[in-house]
Amino acid sequence: MRAMWWLKSGFLVWSENPFFTQELTMADVAFVVTTIAVFALVAFIAKGVAKL
Repeated sequence: MRAMWWLKSGFLVWSENPFFTQELTMADVAFVVTTIAVFALVAFIAKGVAKL
């Protein structure tokens, strides 16, 4: 299997495993989803506090 170089977040990542890049992509998706969920939760709490 041919080695692959990927530019990811400013760092070169070397991998013989093609699934490694999929793992990085899934980690990125999980980070984005988690960040959106946290901001939604903070907005929900702020809305509740504002009603007090």
